[in-house]
Order: sequence, then C-alpha cells, then structure tokens
Amino acid sequence: MDRHESNEQTQGTGRRALLGAAVLGAGGAVLGLPGAARATESRSKGQGGGLKSLPVPTIIGHRGASGYRPEHTFGSYQLALDMGADIVEAGDLVPTKDGHLVCRHEPEIGGTTDVADHPEFASRRTTKVLDGVSTTGWFTEDFTLAELKTLRAVERIPANRPHNNLYNGRWEIPTFEEVLKWQDEQTRRRGKQVWIYPETKHPTYFRRLGLGLEERVAKLLRKYGKDKRNSPVILQSFEPGSIQRLNKLVDNPLVVLLSSAGTRPWDFVEAGDPRTVAGLITPKGLREIAGYAQGIGPTLDLVIAKKADGSLDAPTTLVADAHKVGLILHPYTLRNENPFLPKEFRKGTDADAYGDAFGAFRAYFATGIDGVFTDNADTGLLAREDFVNG
Repeated sequence: MDRHESNEQTQGTGRRALLGAAVLGAGGAVLGLPGAARATESRSKGQGGGLKSLPVPTIIGHRGASGYRPEHTFGSYQLALDMGADIVEAGDLVPTKDGHLVCRHEPEIGGTTDVADHPEFASRRTTKVLDGVSTTGWFTEDFTLAELKTLRAVERIPANRPHNNLYNGRWEIPTFEEVLKWQDEQTRRRGKQVWIYPETKHPTYFRRLGLGLEERVAKLLRKYGKDKRNSPVILQSFEPGSIQRLNKLVDNPLVVLLSSAGTRPWDFVEAGDPRTVAGLITPKGLREIAGYAQGIGPTLDLVIAKKADGSLDAPTTLVADAHKVGLILHPYTLRNENPFLPKEFRKGTDADAYGDAFGAFRAYFATGIDGVFTDNADTGLLAREDFVNG
C-alpha cells in the first residue's frame, strides 16, 4: 500500500499515545461500544460470510499496527488484532530468489530490515530500475528464503515513529504461508474469523524476472482452502492487470488500488496504455473495474481533494460513482502523526506528534466510504464508534 508516500523523513521528536485505555489485549474487543456500534461490530463475527459480514466502515490494520510496531511483522499483525482491527493487511507480497512469497512493503529491504548490518550480504547491494525508478539497496529477489530469515525487521520511518525503534530486531520477515497458518490459528483462538488483505507488489516487474506473483498467491490460497468468494482474504494491487489475472485464478474479493489522479499503473506504462488513474475513476472506468473486481482502494486525496495549503477541499464524487456500479471503497492511509494529516487537523509542528486524528477520521467517514486503511487501528475503532453513534 501507499505507492507514493510523502513526508516520511520529516525530522522531529515527541511522544507516543498510550494504547491500553481503548483495547482489551487478548480479546481484541473495543470497550464500551453502545447501540449501533455494537451492532456494527457483531456483523463481523459470522464465519464465511464474505464482504457483507464486515462492519462498515471497516477498520483495516495497515501493515498490521504499524503506528506502534515495525510493519509487516507478526508483532505488528498481532497487535492490530488485539486492538480489534476488522482486517489485517498481511501483507505486501514480494518473492524470494527461490520463489517463496514474503511480506515486505517493497522488494528493496534496506529500509525495513537490518540487512545493512550483515557484512555477508554487503555485496548484494545494487541499483535496479523498479517501475521506472532507479532504486539502490538490497532486493528480496536476490536472497533465498533461508537467507532472508537471518534478517530482522526495523522501523521504516523512525523520524515519525522513534518509539518503534525499541522493537527493532525483534521479529523476522514472515512468509505468506506463515501468515495463512497464523490466520487460521488466530481464528481458532479468538472464536472470530480473522481477515487478511494481501497485496501483489510490482507484479509486472516480477513477472519479467520469471517470478510471477499471481500464480504463487493462488496456489497457496488453494492449498489452505482460501480461494473462494466468501474466503476471508481480500486481494489488492496497484496494477489492474494483476487483479484481472487473479480474477481468472481465484474467486476471492478483489480490489484495485489507485494512486494519485495523474499517475499511470505500471502495467499500463509497460503495455503502452495511455490511461491514467483519472481515467479509471470516471463512471466508465469504474464500470470496467466492476467487471473484474469488487472494490477500489483509492488514495485519500481521490475521496476528498486537498487545497494548495494542504487542507481539505470538497469531497469528490468518487464514493457515489463507485457505489453506483457496486464497488466498495477502502481508501488509504489514515495515520495519527501530524505530517500525514490534512493541515487543519495538525497540532504543532513535531513530525512524530499526534494531531486531531479523530477529526480526520470523521471527515472521511462522512463521505460514505466503506472502510479505511490505518496505521492506528485503535484510533480508527474509537472514531468509528463516535461516527456511528454520533
């Protein structure tokens, strides 16, 4: 998720909000949900009910609870469940040299693991062109799974989340197969269906390397009986072609991710398709997407545009247009820290200080979105309670 994230390296110091007041650790239940919110929560408890069994708006733990733990680790995934997230985005899928799928935000792992501290891998550092962008670092496709398992995860944006550095080195890189097993284990332990939301990352790039993602994803889903229409696994990609390929391989719910309006999906670039995201979010484009997917995952700016000063403008027609053709919307990504919030919800200037995240959640919920990706599932759940009972 988040193909083009900004402001991540902004410097600053501050504090981290306490987690315990809002959640019950083992049960993952949010305290004190009265009336309508309780009813909304209860809809997620049915086994095998498909997308309609999820609460609305759905709170999706973005790479787990990445506001509090290094992303795409079982520590992050587990905390998101403990907080009560309806779905855990586990994970962004990239392949190893020997064809295994692992969970990393990007194939370049210099920023999310301690690989730079491993002298035995120093020679693996290289520069590649990834979707048209020259990128230097270490890449998962140059490592076997056994080699990757010797690495440990670290915080990706320490300037914004210095407290997460406490957990650097604690967790290894999970495989997608491990995630599927963990999902089953957690579902049994909690007596409630656990949902996951994996993404195929840079599928055209990897297909050119002979490491096609979709077939590997489908094979594992079939192995664990999670390739059905009502299976608790939603698949997503920034490349519409990847979703179309998955649509032929599995029956899972599918979501097309959409970056900023002027960008082009990389498979479009490779195929010479001139369309941009702006074309995909027209009524015609959305009807086309609805022919092979169940939803879209737009960047938040496609839901509510921003003014030149970074404050929110009027909502666009995207929610109504998508709903008209039967598509759900799960935009990304709401975060608590100042740099990631619209201007009017920031408090002070510290890059790691929290702004008025509740106000931001309220503004986006009011557009009628069906759910949202957030690094702070506990904040999202309380914001939903406020919204549903408001």
